[in-house]
Amino acid sequence: MTVKHVLEAHLLTKTYQAADRPLTVLDAVSFQVEQGNSLAIIGPSGSGKTTLLGLCAGLDVPTSGTLSLMGFKLNNMSEDDRAYLRNQYVGFVFQNFQLLATLTALENVMVPLELRGERNVASKAKELLERVGLKDRMHHYPTQLSGGEQQRVAMARAFITSPKILFADEPTGNLDEENASHITDLLFGMNREQQTTLVLVTHNLELAKMTQRILRMKGGKLIEDTINE
Repeated sequence: MTVKHVLEAHLLTKTYQAADRPLTVLDAVSFQVEQGNSLAIIGPSGSGKTTLLGLCAGLDVPTSGTLSLMGFKLNNMSEDDRAYLRNQYVGFVFQNFQLLATLTALENVMVPLELRGERNVASKAKELLERVGLKDRMHHYPTQLSGGEQQRVAMARAFITSPKILFADEPTGNLDEENASHITDLLFGMNREQQTTLVLVTHNLELAKMTQRILRMKGGKLIEDTINE
């Protein structure tokens, strides 16, 4: 499926009911992302970055405003329909890896394709684990892997479905400088290879500058939209 704008957000607003008053954490944010582009969302803690990422990925629904992912409007979709859409088109990389502790590295990478009902997926999972430098660690469990190795497993899992769009939430946030650099190289390298659209949240300005475009958030508002040279 080919669409010009993989992601379209229009006046996205998210409000929670606090103890005695409503709390708006995202305030009328609008932007579009074209197929194959890379985009970073930056801003201080509490600026709405992660909330925006969750809405864009269909993990939550806005209080108001509209959101389209791959041409599908998410607002009126059921949770099951949004989950199906994510499984077909979306990949995720999180700061805390979110690997299943009872599964080996290989089994963790296989999960997204197995959820689609596909069979004989081990060979593709092995290829991706080799691609991220874990050929000799495939049968280790997450607790037997370092943080950098766990994030490489998460990277392989994210790319196994050849996602149209990849959402990354602080992908290097829990890593030391050497591992962060390696994960960054893998992320952008695999992104180019698969022509995936990349949307990442980061506190790391140097990482953000590697993308084609930066959205700067403050107080729940989009205050700057910059094209990187």
